[in-house]
Amino acid sequence: MNRFWKEVGIIPKAAWIVGVSIYLCLTIPLFTWVIPNDHELGKWPVIGQAAFVFGVCFLIIPYIALIGYVFADARRRAMRYVMWTLLSVFIPDAIGIILYFILRDPMPKPCPGCSTPVKAGFTFCPHCGTSLAPTCTNCGRAVEFGWTNCPHCGTKLPSPSHRAA
Repeated sequence: MNRFWKEVGIIPKAAWIVGVSIYLCLTIPLFTWVIPNDHELGKWPVIGQAAFVFGVCFLIIPYIALIGYVFADARRRAMRYVMWTLLSVFIPDAIGIILYFILRDPMPKPCPGCSTPVKAGFTFCPHCGTSLAPTCTNCGRAVEFGWTNCPHCGTKLPSPSHRAA
């Protein structure tokens, strides 16, 4: 199974059910009552009417599936999933969904000490206190591996070979 299908797998079944239900509730009345009584569309051949109605309305299913994906993905990333779901529903033209994909947080990584998911950017695990990133020996703030001085207090940092030991 590739990554795409793993991501599709997180969409809640309720989103698929709602999408298909809305699709059927729109297409069947449109095709049976509205289109035949329309002055212009009623002149089209039946196959054209069916392709138009069922094709255009089919876009509802992936749209609702995307809203379900935003809900599930924001939840697994420990974000405000209700807020992002509401934004993706109520901001028109799928702009809320696009904003979610631009602004979403990185996936939490498991702590090496206790395996609890920890948000990216944390220096220490909030559950067990395990160090997740190198820190300055003077001020205790996070530093990166290639740095020679702490950007916060200016302390000379030990060389990477000494830090690993």
